[in-house]
Amino acid sequence: MARNWQEVQCELQPDKAGVLWDLVLYVPTVGFLLLWGVKLWYGGDDQVAIGYGLMFLGFFFLMVGGGRVMRRLLIHPKAPVSLDINKERIRLKLKNGTVTALVKDIRFFSDHAGKSFGLTGIDNQGAKCQHVFHRKQFDDDTFKAIEKALERYK
Repeated sequence: MARNWQEVQCELQPDKAGVLWDLVLYVPTVGFLLLWGVKLWYGGDDQVAIGYGLMFLGFFFLMVGGGRVMRRLLIHPKAPVSLDINKERIRLKLKNGTVTALVKDIRFFSDHAGKSFGLTGIDNQGAKCQHVFHRKQFDDDTFKAIEKALERYK
């Protein structure tokens, strides 16, 4: 029996090209913020508060950028590694081995360029979940099939 067009199962692959762009974005930003913050922190003037703020921003962007890179490379424990879509639910297998099923209030958000999409919903335990997927994590045919299957959640 042929599978319905609304049912898609796939494994994700690391997005190495996207990671390079993220590194080009985050490394200079984090480096600038941390170095400028250290300069102002130890400068001796009364600009210690500004140095503190810049160092805080630098470490914040380091954490955000690191999490984004780890999720794109499928290293983060809560990064989805497989996706199973059918009529009743969307099931995600995470890197740490747990399986999450989005069963309620599922929403699909795609960007205008068609390079990524987001999924939100409530899982079986009642917790709200959000995941971002990038085009390079899928084959081209699989990505189109996923977008077609998720159109009803817009």
